[in-house]
Amino acid sequence: MWEQIRSNQIRSAVLVIGMGALLFVIGYFLGLYFFDSGIGGLLIAIALWLIMTLVGYFQGDSILLASAGAKKIKHDDHPRLYNIVEEMRIASGLPKTPDIYIIDDPSLNAFATGRDPNKAAVAITSGLLQQLNRDELQGVMAHEISHIKNRDVLLMAMTSVLLGAIVMLSWYGSRIMIFGGGGSRRNSSSGGAAQGIIMIVSLLLMILAPIFAQLIYFAISRKREYLADASAAMYTRYPEGLASALEKLGASSGQLKSANQATAPMYIVNPFRKKGKAATDLSSTHPPISERIRILRSMGGGASYIDYEKAYKQVHKSKGSVIPASAMSLAGDLLQPVSRASAVDNPGRLERTRETSDVMWKLSDYKTIECSCGTKLRIPPHFSEKSIQCPHCGQKHVL
Repeated sequence: MWEQIRSNQIRSAVLVIGMGALLFVIGYFLGLYFFDSGIGGLLIAIALWLIMTLVGYFQGDSILLASAGAKKIKHDDHPRLYNIVEEMRIASGLPKTPDIYIIDDPSLNAFATGRDPNKAAVAITSGLLQQLNRDELQGVMAHEISHIKNRDVLLMAMTSVLLGAIVMLSWYGSRIMIFGGGGSRRNSSSGGAAQGIIMIVSLLLMILAPIFAQLIYFAISRKREYLADASAAMYTRYPEGLASALEKLGASSGQLKSANQATAPMYIVNPFRKKGKAATDLSSTHPPISERIRILRSMGGGASYIDYEKAYKQVHKSKGSVIPASAMSLAGDLLQPVSRASAVDNPGRLERTRETSDVMWKLSDYKTIECSCGTKLRIPPHFSEKSIQCPHCGQKHVL
């Protein structure tokens, strides 16, 4: 997999430089318009680029997790999820188990982030935890861990932060230019024509720059999703698990409230869809869900990269390759078997809902009191009373 890792490292550098160039051009023309100095605007843009690059590298994961409203959990908070992530960590060969986060959202989605395998995290929505059985959850977690293994997460964290900076700068600059009055040239009687040209060029750049940046961003997204699906099939040795999970994800109709255009490519499926509609196959950031499912279910019982490559070519009716040459020698049967779900460790939908609900109450700092009648009383963190009465049996509990 060194080819893919090296490719992602090169792409990270190219995207940082390319997005920086867009930022520099915007800064130059904004400087001409507002300060009568392109160099001044360029210097400001360079400073912004340096700051955002450093922030993206060192704090990009924290920013993305905070923007998603993700809350970190420990083993005791959700042992089943924690054990699944640990199993997939071992199967993938990662040196450290990623931190695990839950997003309190009924929509179905998940993502991974971090700058390297030693500082990485996986996040999953509470809705997905409730919907997926153990085999399906293994497939999703294996998919996300493969993004960490392949160094996709640094690439996406860096570009998310830089793309966000370009979009914000363009948006605010265009509004100030249109509604806020002109710069120094507006007051110059001899600079009207030049000011008009600069204004037109600046507006064009501010409109087109975010589009160009997103096109570059999206261009890298689809192939990495195929590779992550192939890796998940190999880590779990059960392609049907991920295929079934994707089927549920594709049929879901909930919108992820915390997602935005900059972070969309990080999720396992496109988080944007029409309200009340199932996820669409038409997405710039992800391959069609139906196609990904067909490939996984065409692997013929195999679980290696070779099996996935054959299935990909069969579905696409093409000779193109989606798996790096260095990975093709890795066969699924060389990996340690991953345990299949048992009845004890694979709770039903109602039990999964209760399990997830208990975790979210705990993460929100609610105190739980179990009454002798079997009722669970949830006490909010700022509850000021000294006792509480069970609404079912009337028993009083001292806090």
